[in-house]
Amino acid sequence: MNKFLIIDGLNLVRRIYAAIPDETDMQSLTERVSSACTKLLRVHRPTHVAIVWDGDEISWRKQLYPDYKKGRKPMPEPLAQGLVALQDHLTAMHIASIYAAAEADDVIATLAIKTAKAQGEAIIVSTDKGFSQLNHRQISQWDHFNQQYLDIAALEQKLGVERSQFLDLMALAGDSGNKIPGIAGIGPKSAAELLKTFRSLPTLFSSLSNLGAKQAKKLAEGKEMARLSYKLAQLQTDLPLNINLKDFRVIGSPPEKTINQD
Repeated sequence: MNKFLIIDGLNLVRRIYAAIPDETDMQSLTERVSSACTKLLRVHRPTHVAIVWDGDEISWRKQLYPDYKKGRKPMPEPLAQGLVALQDHLTAMHIASIYAAAEADDVIATLAIKTAKAQGEAIIVSTDKGFSQLNHRQISQWDHFNQQYLDIAALEQKLGVERSQFLDLMALAGDSGNKIPGIAGIGPKSAAELLKTFRSLPTLFSSLSNLGAKQAKKLAEGKEMARLSYKLAQLQTDLPLNINLKDFRVIGSPPEKTINQD
């Protein structure tokens, strides 16, 4: 069975970079990233590995909602200047890169879903909880910095909703980290309580007469914003990748079964 290790490039690199005392020390960064990738390969023993990078194009999310991820700090200049050399170094280690046109998230999600549908196993290396919406038994998420898989049961308990409701929760309460707005006046706690009662957005919005006047008014006025927020939070899983699986095979692993990447 194919086991594809999919590394969220900037999620890994920027966190390692933030821990380096001298931000201009690209040699130290390269060594630390190389060590992290070597450990990932040793721990997970994948048949295939790829590291996916964000691109420079404006994402469809930003075009749809200009305030999406507003206020994010730009990439530090030393890292921006040294990134190509780092990517080349990883290629020399036989860790090939995939370059997204804009956000890496949708590419990672698509690759994971396609791997799972082809009866393979996908392990996403990222601390981004947004990948938790990929509810498939053959897809898992690894936090390299805590050296553990994402605990979905613990996340469900923390958020107060089931995994199948994660997107509905973000549609109602938003996501401050990505500047996804949600509905004004509806916070995570009240959103979770609403979803416990009504289970889904369609049921909730068809049942506003059962709520207090003030809360019903907030929801009615924010319905379109909830739809927008849901769309912003939802990962695309059907992008045309135009890649050859053989290019990502780990040296010494058995021949892969075909994954349809079209």
